[in-house]
Amino acid sequence: MIIGSHVIAFSSDPEADRAFFADVLGYPHVDAGGGWLIFKLPPTELAVHPSDGPSGQGLYFMCDDLEATVSDLEAKGVEFAQDASEERWGRLIRFRLPGGGEVGIYEPRHPLAIDL
Repeated sequence: MIIGSHVIAFSSDPEADRAFFADVLGYPHVDAGGGWLIFKLPPTELAVHPSDGPSGQGLYFMCDDLEATVSDLEAKGVEFAQDASEERWGRLIRFRLPGGGEVGIYEPRHPLAIDL
């Protein structure tokens, strides 16, 4: 029986990104050994999108108030990669991880599966 999902974020500086998730985002975590932190994430949804190119995965966090979330993260020194954009499905912005990667965060306008 499936009991959960495990998301992997690849990074050129995993120690810095682990510290970011622990210290800046404040996600609870366990140490799986040797500094390999595994984070408890907020409730999660999965969407399958069409692709004309190679298949892949993306990580997007959801929030209930994008402006307030951005303000809170900026106060913690988080750098944003773009201005917020209005999409059909919600308001989107991307922030930078210390290791160079980017993560999307959006205020959804679609029904939420996490409410099921």
